Amino acid sequence: MEKIIHCTVNGEAVSVRVEAGWNLLRLLREGLELTGAKEGCGAGECGACTVVVDGNAVNSCLYPAFEAEGCEILTIEGLAGPGNRLHPIQQAFVDKGAVQCGFCTPGMVLSAKALLDRTPHPDEVQIKTALAGNLCRCTGYTQIIEAVQAAAGERTDG
Repeated sequence: MEKIIHCTVNGEAVSVRVEAGWNLLRLLREGLELTGAKEGCGAGECGACTVVVDGNAVNSCLYPAFEAEGCEILTIEGLAGPGNRLHPIQQAFVDKGAVQCGFCTPGMVLSAKALLDRTPHPDEVQIKTALAGNLCRCTGYTQIIEAVQAAAGERTDG
């Protein structure tokens, strides 16, 4: 069974033909050629596939594509501003050395974005809770937490 899914991705209305059994990650990567979200574990344990759906960070490897109908989806490709200027969260990750191999970075950044949109000035416990579903093998978490704290201090864009 196939279905055409109508949703908004990175601010643009899209229609994508998907097959039964597809997840949102496959819709994004194969249907729209947005490859920022990665499949790490395929079981919702690593967070490499995290995107924001209707304001909530979700594991796109677990999110059924058919459920994306009518949703507002943000991927890492849609986060940068005009002229590809890095979003303050992205810039904070660079400034704080919270990026090494980069595999987990899109998911970490989008989890942080969802948190900061809900809680503009989170404490360390709130940051750790929001990032708990995202694993990093390279940087360690101190720099990532510092990056989210820095982004929270600089946010003026809501």
